Amino acid sequence: MSPVFPMLTVLSMFYYMCLRRRARTATRGEMNSRRAIESNTRALPINVEIVQYAKEVLDFSSHYGSENSMSYTMWNLAGIPNVYPSSGDFTQTAVFRTYGTWWDHCPSARLPFKRTPSTFCSQDYVELAFEEPVYPTAVHILETYHPGAVVRILACSANPYSQNPPAEVRWEILWSEAPTKVNGPQARQFTPCIKQINFPTNLIRLEVNSSLLDYYTELDAVVLHGVKERPVLSLKTSMIDMNDIDEEEDEEKFACGMDTLNKQFSIVTLREWPTNGYFDKLPYELIQLILSHLTVPDLCRLAQTCKLLYQHCCDPLQYIHLSLQPYWARINDTSLEYLQSRCTLIQWLNLSWTGNRGAISVSGFSRFLKVCGSELVRLELSCGHFLNETCLEVITEMCPNLQELNLSSCDKIPPQAFNHIAKVGSLKRLILYRTKVEQTALLSILNFCSELQHLSLGSCVMIEDYDLIASMMGAKCKKLRSLDLWRCKNITENGIAELASGCQLLEELDLGWCPTLQSSTGCFTNLARKLPNLQKLFLTANRSVCDTDIEELAANCTRLRQLDILGTRMVSPASLRKLLESCKDLSLLDVSFCSQIDNRVVLELNASFPNVFIKKSFTQ
Repeated sequence: MSPVFPMLTVLSMFYYMCLRRRARTATRGEMNSRRAIESNTRALPINVEIVQYAKEVLDFSSHYGSENSMSYTMWNLAGIPNVYPSSGDFTQTAVFRTYGTWWDHCPSARLPFKRTPSTFCSQDYVELAFEEPVYPTAVHILETYHPGAVVRILACSANPYSQNPPAEVRWEILWSEAPTKVNGPQARQFTPCIKQINFPTNLIRLEVNSSLLDYYTELDAVVLHGVKERPVLSLKTSMIDMNDIDEEEDEEKFACGMDTLNKQFSIVTLREWPTNGYFDKLPYELIQLILSHLTVPDLCRLAQTCKLLYQHCCDPLQYIHLSLQPYWARINDTSLEYLQSRCTLIQWLNLSWTGNRGAISVSGFSRFLKVCGSELVRLELSCGHFLNETCLEVITEMCPNLQELNLSSCDKIPPQAFNHIAKVGSLKRLILYRTKVEQTALLSILNFCSELQHLSLGSCVMIEDYDLIASMMGAKCKKLRSLDLWRCKNITENGIAELASGCQLLEELDLGWCPTLQSSTGCFTNLARKLPNLQKLFLTANRSVCDTDIEELAANCTRLRQLDILGTRMVSPASLRKLLESCKDLSLLDVSFCSQIDNRVVLELNASFPNVFIKKSFTQ
């Protein structure tokens, strides 16, 4: 046999291995990408494709709807489409709580964490379970109103219906892209080009960023295409960029960085270098300033270069503010253990979205706070489903200086556990959105936490008497500046009167979807007269709001910037014009489903007041 043939065989095998590696590491599926290898692969014909809709919604960070109904809730993503291909505002769809940047420009807005990697822009998420685990070949997202919010699609190795949970839970990014502006609110089927993964999945996670949207995005259904057997790639391909073979993809860098976080930071012995170059000549503070611009994984990598930079990268001053949310999929007890010695001075800590499915244990979280909690001022724990009563008890004992606590959507914490929060008398911000806090615990918190300035009680369904809660706020929380009572089910004019009399510093008040408030009782007039500092007022879906209420706001609340009166039948164009003329700073006005305010009126008001974004949704 000619020696050429073995050589050709070796080259063919090398070429095949390169293709396989490229297929495994391919990411972001832009349709016009130069990386065409993935789009030119095909599965063997024997592997029949399975098409399935989501069977169940397992978890989500927020939704517009109520906890006790299906309208505008994430649960509408389960099953076949309800609306698609129709476009418009429909209650049968899934809607997140916010859109645009309006929530970032109100009194309750929080300062962002520094060092957030530019590749992480997710604001909300929803996790969906499917019947059959498959190797995904396509994901179709049916968007019915203001599309364009989805920025990441991930797949999980854990089967939510398995009786034996895996020892390790892996998440792989199927597709990721920065937020993009989509022209028009019409419905579409969004089908990004996804990468292949090496495990079957029936758990898909969508992450969204609504900052560029003109209004709420609405999702109708998610379709997962896949095959039962792992696809075998064909050697047939029309193009391959050899530079791609050696190029690290974003997910590989991410994984490497977090593995470094867990392992390399623990290395004490570093190889000897004769000098540290010019870094030896720089002031310590200047090196610290330079390093402060690096992300956490980058600090981990840099720590491996030399002893001097290792010392700088492990300096607790680099971890005064630490957000681990961007790395939620890889943070576990080991991560927290290796970070302990570097976080002894930490003041801001963001563990939102982390620790679920057993990644962080109660004991691991407790050990970390016992070492690192003494200086904590701000603690973000949104969607931390590992949290229980022990965790809250540790927080209140180990964090005596805590001023901000976010427990948004921590719906696994038992009602009695919230009593511990009352021990933190220094609290200025408390977010309990979608928690099971009950009335007794909340009364205790309000009684002892008199420094509260920002309080969110949206969708807290276990509170029986909001009038009593409002009365306690009026008596004890004189410094309150923002209050979220979104979808509180039973507050009346009596509670509003107590609130308006006692909390006269209020600048932001959300009374959206509070069905027991009636304009005829004078509650909204009372608010307008006693709360002249209001900048944001949401009276969403209160059908009784009338011209008198709008005129009172125009006369008394001239600093108003955002007003939502969606769904009222009693407001006329004339009263709106008075409001717009009086409130010079008004920038957002939602008049969707206001029967007297048609599209012609909106166009006229837009022409007269071009600096105001007047929202008017539609149903096809």
